[in-house]
Amino acid sequence: MKYKVNDIFYSLQGEGINAGRPALFIRFAGCNLHCSFCDTDFQSYQLMSAQEILQAIKNLMPEAQCSTLIVLTGGEPTLQVDESLIDVLHTTGLQVAMESNGTHLPPPNLDWLTVSPKQHVVVERCNELKCIYDESGQVDDRGIQADHYLLQPCDTGDAEKNRVIIAHCVNYILSHPKWRLSLQTHKLINIK
Repeated sequence: MKYKVNDIFYSLQGEGINAGRPALFIRFAGCNLHCSFCDTDFQSYQLMSAQEILQAIKNLMPEAQCSTLIVLTGGEPTLQVDESLIDVLHTTGLQVAMESNGTHLPPPNLDWLTVSPKQHVVVERCNELKCIYDESGQVDDRGIQADHYLLQPCDTGDAEKNRVIIAHCVNYILSHPKWRLSLQTHKLINIK
């Protein structure tokens, strides 16, 4: 099987519970949703086999000596990622995490699942639930059970709107302590 891979790179996890943690990233092309705030290029990708992906990861391993994590992101990785790819990635000895919109079930051999629900969610449980907080001020966890609940202020591209959204998000969290703030630190410090 060939996977549509947009990019493979080494950086810091920019958001969520693992923010600041060194990680290898595999960004998959394609998504079943087209959110206005998404920062992924869906048109550009390379078809790669599991072994080619593994080799690309191994090529980054000397640089990524401190990493203990591979993050599968996108697009929507559940549209492509299967158990066999995760088995291949596990041969690196690293934990395999996935960031998903929750509209498709992930493979069961995944180590960590982050769900950022949008619509038509089928996932009922995850490790980390990350809801986008926007101008509406509405928080809908879609009934998903999680170990960690995070709110991430929506990046509208407008500094003044973002300031207002962040302030409202912080106030919401102060009134609803089940939630934690998740900022997109990779954007704040200008890294990939």
